[in-house]
Amino acid sequence: METLGYIAGILTTVAFVPQVLQIYKTKSAKDVSLAMFLIFTLGVIMWLVYGIKVNAFPVIAANGVTLVLALVILFFKFKYNNHSLK
Repeated sequence: METLGYIAGILTTVAFVPQVLQIYKTKSAKDVSLAMFLIFTLGVIMWLVYGIKVNAFPVIAANGVTLVLALVILFFKFKYNNHSLK
Protein backbone atom coordinates (compact mmCIF):
# COMPACT_ATOMS: atom_id res chain seq x y z
CA MET A 1 0.00 0.00 0.00
CA GLU A 2 2.90 2.35 0.68
CA THR A 3 3.95 2.00 -2.98
CA LEU A 4 0.59 3.43 -3.99
CA GLY A 5 1.27 6.41 -1.72
CA TYR A 6 4.65 6.99 -3.32
CA ILE A 7 3.25 6.78 -6.85
CA ALA A 8 0.38 9.14 -6.02
CA GLY A 9 2.79 11.56 -4.34
CA ILE A 10 5.19 11.53 -7.28
CA LEU A 11 2.42 12.15 -9.82
CA THR A 12 0.71 14.95 -7.92
CA THR A 13 4.03 16.61 -7.15
CA VAL A 14 5.52 16.34 -10.64
CA ALA A 15 2.32 17.87 -12.02
CA PHE A 16 3.52 21.28 -10.78
CA VAL A 17 6.87 21.20 -12.60
CA PRO A 18 5.46 22.21 -16.03
CA GLN A 19 3.72 25.21 -14.42
CA VAL A 20 6.93 26.34 -12.71
CA LEU A 21 8.88 25.97 -15.97
CA GLN A 22 6.19 27.80 -17.98
CA ILE A 23 6.14 30.74 -15.58
CA TYR A 24 9.94 30.88 -15.53
CA LYS A 25 10.15 30.72 -19.33
CA THR A 26 7.47 33.33 -20.04
CA LYS A 27 8.22 35.53 -16.99
CA SER A 28 4.48 35.76 -16.48
CA ALA A 29 2.17 34.35 -13.82
CA LYS A 30 -0.87 36.40 -14.80
CA ASP A 31 -2.99 33.31 -15.40
CA VAL A 32 -2.19 31.82 -11.99
CA SER A 33 -4.85 32.56 -9.40
CA LEU A 34 -3.20 34.02 -6.30
CA ALA A 35 -6.17 33.18 -4.09
CA MET A 36 -6.20 29.55 -5.24
CA PHE A 37 -2.46 29.13 -4.76
CA LEU A 38 -2.51 30.69 -1.29
CA ILE A 39 -5.30 28.35 -0.22
CA PHE A 40 -3.59 25.39 -1.90
CA THR A 41 -0.27 26.18 -0.20
CA LEU A 42 -1.98 26.33 3.19
CA GLY A 43 -3.51 22.92 2.46
CA VAL A 44 -0.11 21.50 1.51
CA ILE A 45 1.38 22.83 4.74
CA MET A 46 -1.41 21.14 6.68
CA TRP A 47 -0.85 17.84 4.85
CA LEU A 48 2.86 18.10 5.60
CA VAL A 49 2.18 18.65 9.31
CA TYR A 50 -0.26 15.73 9.26
CA GLY A 51 2.32 13.49 7.58
CA ILE A 52 4.90 14.42 10.19
CA LYS A 53 2.46 13.77 13.05
CA VAL A 54 1.47 10.31 11.78
CA ASN A 55 5.00 9.54 10.54
CA ALA A 56 3.86 8.85 6.95
CA PHE A 57 6.95 9.31 4.82
CA PRO A 58 5.14 9.28 1.42
CA VAL A 59 2.90 12.12 2.66
CA ILE A 60 5.87 14.02 4.10
CA ALA A 61 8.01 13.62 0.96
CA ALA A 62 5.29 14.48 -1.54
CA ASN A 63 4.00 17.50 0.36
CA GLY A 64 7.50 18.73 1.21
CA VAL A 65 8.43 18.86 -2.48
CA THR A 66 4.99 20.18 -3.48
CA LEU A 67 5.35 22.96 -0.90
CA VAL A 68 8.67 24.02 -2.43
CA LEU A 69 7.13 24.06 -5.93
CA ALA A 70 4.06 25.98 -4.72
CA LEU A 71 6.29 28.53 -2.97
CA VAL A 72 8.29 28.97 -6.18
CA ILE A 73 5.06 29.64 -8.09
CA LEU A 74 3.94 32.14 -5.44
CA PHE A 75 7.37 33.80 -5.55
CA PHE A 76 7.08 34.14 -9.34
CA LYS A 77 3.52 35.45 -8.98
CA PHE A 78 4.77 38.32 -6.81
CA LYS A 79 8.06 38.81 -8.68
CA TYR A 80 6.37 39.26 -12.04
CA ASN A 81 3.84 41.64 -10.47
CA ASN A 82 0.73 39.94 -11.79
CA HIS A 83 -0.83 39.35 -8.41
CA SER A 84 -4.40 40.44 -8.69
CA LEU A 85 -6.75 38.16 -6.76
CA LYS A 86 -8.70 36.17 -9.34
